[in-house]
Amino acid sequence: MVLISILMVWSGPDKLEAILGRAWQFQLAFQPVFATSVGDHRFDDRLTDLSPERIQLAEKECFQIRKELMGFKGQKLSSAQRVNWRVMLGEIESWSGYFSFQEYKVPLTAEGGFHSELGFLPQTHPFRSAMDYQNYLKRLQAIPRFIQQNMAWMQKGITEGRSVPQAVLEGYEASIAAFVVGPEQSVFFEPFKQKSGAVDESEFAKFQVQALDIIGSSVIPAYKNYLTFFREQYYPHCRQTLACRSLPDGESYYRFLIGRYVTRQMDPEEIHALGQQEVARIRAEMEAVIQKVGFKGDFPEFLTFLRTDPQFYVTSGDQLLKEAAYIAKKMEGQLPRLFGHLPRQPFTVAPVPDQIAPKYTGGRYVPSGGPTQPGTYWVNTYALETRPLYVLEALTFHEAVPGHHLQGALSQELQDVPAFRKYVYHSAFGEGWALYAEYLGVEAGFYQDPYSQFGRLTYEMWRACRLVVDTGIHWKGWSRDQVLAFMAQNTALSLHEIETETDRYISWPAQALSYKIGELEIKRLRGLAEKALGRRFDLREFHDAVLENGSIPLELLTLQIETFIQNHTASP
Repeated sequence: MVLISILMVWSGPDKLEAILGRAWQFQLAFQPVFATSVGDHRFDDRLTDLSPERIQLAEKECFQIRKELMGFKGQKLSSAQRVNWRVMLGEIESWSGYFSFQEYKVPLTAEGGFHSELGFLPQTHPFRSAMDYQNYLKRLQAIPRFIQQNMAWMQKGITEGRSVPQAVLEGYEASIAAFVVGPEQSVFFEPFKQKSGAVDESEFAKFQVQALDIIGSSVIPAYKNYLTFFREQYYPHCRQTLACRSLPDGESYYRFLIGRYVTRQMDPEEIHALGQQEVARIRAEMEAVIQKVGFKGDFPEFLTFLRTDPQFYVTSGDQLLKEAAYIAKKMEGQLPRLFGHLPRQPFTVAPVPDQIAPKYTGGRYVPSGGPTQPGTYWVNTYALETRPLYVLEALTFHEAVPGHHLQGALSQELQDVPAFRKYVYHSAFGEGWALYAEYLGVEAGFYQDPYSQFGRLTYEMWRACRLVVDTGIHWKGWSRDQVLAFMAQNTALSLHEIETETDRYISWPAQALSYKIGELEIKRLRGLAEKALGRRFDLREFHDAVLENGSIPLELLTLQIETFIQNHTASP
């Protein structure tokens, strides 16, 4: 076990770097798999220890680091130090909430949980040497303990009223049952199907035998045990309420989550009203597109037409993947017009894994797992009749380029910054940028088909609706049916996707708020720059300025763009 010493209390700007380093080491030590994914291989033989003793020590360490970081508030720091301090303070504040609100007692959402995250070990773990294989086998051996620890916390959560709402977990056991297969069919055996790295054949054969034994005798039984626990103990006793506000300390918890994901304090009522304003504005633009195509019918009838007409759907997963890849490649050709700096790291397009696809969103970006791996743009090929082509351009720009991949890859390529700055992720910045990237498709010459333009608007409407329904659920007490109806009446999303998204908002409070709020802030700052600079405004330079420091809280982004405006106003 690696623990960080808390005996010394540092003060003064010259000690900031040491405290930032301790804070980063705290995160790496507590999250061994994350450490592996960012290239730190000291903990490659273990999984997170969630024992009560380890939780208690980690909580103590976290709050000590937070106290020391808060000591720099108001002190004179350089601009670089100020960014490093504020970014790490946000990270530690988030960890403080993890412990204070006991989030380890609810280790799953409607989309997935610790059991499905384990399934990505074969992709994130290195296999370059015999030691790598040995470390991976040790991680497999640790899975039963890790699952048991999570189950113990979940059991405590049930007795305290801390659980995922039962309403979003119907059919959820399938995501657990997907791991209960023969050892050779297990996702955990994938690394042993083909030798990799500097390992000789005889040694590799021994690893194969060991892996089959561990998976068959330990891993799969642990998943079976968890499946039984979920069916017989967890699901039947999950809470019947939906609102975060109904949890212990729920009101303060929801406000905390707003701060975590929005990176600024906003009142739930303010957010709800903002969402309603945006819904009304976007609805007017959508109505204009309906008139343009000459559709004879009202808004609900047009949505039914979009959801049911075969012309908007493909019949195979490969078709959908190829179309997404083609759109992404076309957009790559437009990037030099929009950015002065582009990342070196490539990305690939792949389907959402089968074990999570049924309850998963339409697409997602998975960052690179290391210097030898690309980023991955996931496209959900499950239930193709619910994956319309008219939203595929917007989805691709959001998840791949110029959205998550471009922004995330540039962050990982930052120079002369502490390591944590390359991997930190602020949802309002990242998701706000990705939603803004959908809009950039307009300026890059896409959405020429009016149905695709309607698809872009329905995606923007989707994010505006989130402001209404997330606060509706968790602050105003909306029912699941109210959310489903509101989403169905205002977006052209398929009904299946509306259901999976609704369950996501119920089980993941406040995260959905970050998209629209972040996008509105980026657009506001762009408007300020355009107005202040006039003919001096250069879109490529503005985008580079937004992205130059990686993922940052919105308050830092505002200061960053204000400085950009000042510098360009002063230049000849």
